[in-house]
Amino acid sequence: MGHDEGAIDSVTGEEIRGTAIPDKSASSGNSQKKSTNAFTALMSKKPKPADPNHKPWENKKFYGGRDGLKAYTVEPEAFGPDRMISYNDEFVLIHDVYPKSSIHTLVLPRDPIKNEEHPFDAFEDPEFLAKTKVETEKAKQLVASELRRRYGRYSTQEQARIEAMEADEMPDELPLGRDWLKEVKAGIHAHPSMTHLHVHVMSRDNVNECMRHRKHYESFNTDFLVPLEAFPLAPDDPRRHPGANGILDQDLRCWRCGQNFGNKFAKLKAHLDDEFEAWKKE
Repeated sequence: MGHDEGAIDSVTGEEIRGTAIPDKSASSGNSQKKSTNAFTALMSKKPKPADPNHKPWENKKFYGGRDGLKAYTVEPEAFGPDRMISYNDEFVLIHDVYPKSSIHTLVLPRDPIKNEEHPFDAFEDPEFLAKTKVETEKAKQLVASELRRRYGRYSTQEQARIEAMEADEMPDELPLGRDWLKEVKAGIHAHPSMTHLHVHVMSRDNVNECMRHRKHYESFNTDFLVPLEAFPLAPDDPRRHPGANGILDQDLRCWRCGQNFGNKFAKLKAHLDDEFEAWKKE
């Protein structure tokens, strides 16, 4: 395929783990081909450390290592709202197991051929690309709505809307309030860490316990994250060769104010917490 197989992974080894399909009885009725209120269920819980003696594949269907995402596309109905947001015959929307922002979801195509292709190749198919863009836009709308639900009360731009909604007589038209869709980004990694195609749809804040390493931040705040609008990529697009072009070898800069932190990730991470509070108040 001509893609950079030696490029730096955007995740750590502990994040590349398999997924066992749970017993359907444990999640029956939670997500039956429709959106659920899954954003409110365990969204911010820290993943438990792996038990070296635990064998999740025993008595279950198990997809190991880099194939872990396949489980969600094969039997989405088996997963509860702590992981599954919605699904249909062609796509699945899940919470990322290791979120790198306060809200981080993944759009997964279910086509068993397309979802094992590198996205650079899969998105050469205009019909598949168009379908993926539609599903990604739906996911962006959901994330934007959840951002409003979580943070709207802190936002200066939301106050007129909130006051109108709380008035004794609601106006015929509500003030628009903050455009939360602008606070959502979506794209694929130039060198995906997992086998099965997945589109990241996430809030822009970069604040989460799972944002632990420099490469985590770089992978979502450089050209390593390729937006769907860029596809199909030109043959000479430098994003096709992230390892050769030093995309993940740049100074760390704050996504919001542009401050340069060089290679000081710990200082950047502390700064991001401050920016998060200011961002919510915009």
